[in-house]
Amino acid sequence: MGLEDQILFFFSALGAFNGLFLSLYFAFIIKNRNRTTYFLAALLFVISVRVLKSVFLTFYSEISSLFIQVGLTACFLIGPFLYLYTRVALKPNSFQTYGWLVHILPVLVFMVVTGVRYPYNDYWYLWQYKPDGIFGLMLLSQWTMYLIAAIYQARGSFIKLFSKTEKPTNLDYWIINIVTGCFLIWLAYSTNKYTSYIVGALSFSFTFYISLMIWFFKRRQHSLSFLSPAAKYQNRTLSEAEAVSIGDRLPQLFLEEKMHLDSDLKLLDVAERLETKQHILSQYLNDNLGQSFSNFVNGYRVSLAAEMLRSNQLLTIKGIGNECGFKSNTSFYTAFKKHKGMTPAQYKKSL
Repeated sequence: MGLEDQILFFFSALGAFNGLFLSLYFAFIIKNRNRTTYFLAALLFVISVRVLKSVFLTFYSEISSLFIQVGLTACFLIGPFLYLYTRVALKPNSFQTYGWLVHILPVLVFMVVTGVRYPYNDYWYLWQYKPDGIFGLMLLSQWTMYLIAAIYQARGSFIKLFSKTEKPTNLDYWIINIVTGCFLIWLAYSTNKYTSYIVGALSFSFTFYISLMIWFFKRRQHSLSFLSPAAKYQNRTLSEAEAVSIGDRLPQLFLEEKMHLDSDLKLLDVAERLETKQHILSQYLNDNLGQSFSNFVNGYRVSLAAEMLRSNQLLTIKGIGNECGFKSNTSFYTAFKKHKGMTPAQYKKSL
């Protein structure tokens, strides 16, 4: 092995082992571990195993067929675990207890059957990116579809980067980096024939960068709890009957009785009118509507304010805000801009 190959082998292997360490860190060491951190650990683990397979296959071509099959299985799992992580990190309640297994079990069954029927050492050509490389094309197609799904899940985080009204959170920055890093690995894997070299180097850069991000965030806030936001109501279950009942009666209180006009309106007030508990109503708003109570109420207030800005020529903008239930001009402007993307004055001018 020449010096150049030794350097490539060293950095590729180092990236893989660094990824394995990070996967152990997120699975067993980080505080507030839950399903989100486990999916992140699994993602880093399969990336690392996939790179180790390519590194040893490139430099030590006589490794066992079983080791190669494990590496190929890991490659098939990169897309699913990336999608699962981004989805659960951004929407903690998006899967039932074992619902995520539908993305993993078929891959494992397929790879076991493939390893028995078509061992890599005898059917290596089926894994090439050529018309007769059926398994290689299947892998690329599956990985691409899951990558697109993950990018779609993370679209809100990417949009915030260019938004003038919303600021990205630490979780948004983290998600963007994870998705972008996996995209670059996919790009190298799917477009360059020297994938073992390129992906190995990218894996080293990616996992090393993740390590730097961990250090940076821990220095800033001494915790990485934002990586795995626990589901707020993960130990409570809202029955379908309760959800339907609240969904039927809640709009009546705001459309007909206009409870949002009360500037002192509280969650307890609405819950009592619905004859339910505060946490039940809060859970319904978060899980079913994806909104906090204040954001939900302000939505009705802003809609009424927009209507009055179009039709009322007597009241000032501040007066309209007061009429719609806002306690102050500042809260009126903040809520209006959040819901409409512009201030009340800009909205009125646009009319």
